[in-house]
Amino acid sequence: MREPIESDLLRTFLVVVETTNFSAAAQRVGRTQSAISAAIKKLEDTIGEALFERGARGVVLTRQGVQLVPYARRVIDLLSEAAATIRSKPLGGPVRIGIPEEYSQTVLPAALAAFAVRHPAVEVTISCDYTVRNIAALERDELDLAVVFDWSDQMSGEVLCIDPTVWVTSIVHRLHDIDPLPIATYRDSSWCRDFALKSLHQLGRNYRVAFIADTSSGLKNAVTAGLAVTTLSRSNIPPGCRELTTEDGFPPVDSSRVVLRRNTFRSSEAVRELAEMVRDAFQPMAGLPIA
Repeated sequence: MREPIESDLLRTFLVVVETTNFSAAAQRVGRTQSAISAAIKKLEDTIGEALFERGARGVVLTRQGVQLVPYARRVIDLLSEAAATIRSKPLGGPVRIGIPEEYSQTVLPAALAAFAVRHPAVEVTISCDYTVRNIAALERDELDLAVVFDWSDQMSGEVLCIDPTVWVTSIVHRLHDIDPLPIATYRDSSWCRDFALKSLHQLGRNYRVAFIADTSSGLKNAVTAGLAVTTLSRSNIPPGCRELTTEDGFPPVDSSRVVLRRNTFRSSEAVRELAEMVRDAFQPMAGLPIA
């Protein structure tokens, strides 16, 4: 039975992966090159496989080394998260956050759940609602934070990512070829009137409202079932559906900025901590292509 892998060896391994050179790795961590070489040798002996191929200009990962990288990162990330959780000062008090329904089952649950685990004494209240309503609640001092859509590119706040709204259709249905086009839309929505329907007028497409919903979940159900095409955030396209592109005759409806807004009247350490975790939750989306 082999010895367990030491976390310090994995940390050294990842530094060598990033620098591709034992000497550069030694400089980064403040150790000697021989100490780095010894650590990698011990890790390879523990695993029973060579992890690097040595060359004149540095090192290259072997197949086994490539396989180890994601596991090493996961282990180190978990250890860092555990340390941060244990060392963090316990926070208390209420935090009220408003979020769009579009992200209530995708981006934000993990962040909110992690925050609850790290700070069990904080009472988090979540308002899942339209952007207009969450902004109004923020201004009435009924929310501390609000994740909202900004279609005008004029709203103040911290931009978390760009998540364009696009027309979406079912993969197995070709409703976008029908005239008039059957669409699913929000009930009594000024955004639909000012952006979605306006885009169809600009395209010269005839349409009829075939499905009306109060939530994005309702719109997704309609398009998945093949009842209509609809507008959704690009990140929120459900399985079995696809974006209608310019090649289909449907350019993006808007280039929505997802913005984190804060209550200007009050704040707390708990509010700042939750804002940071929300920012981290959107980080993978921040680098996605816009077009």
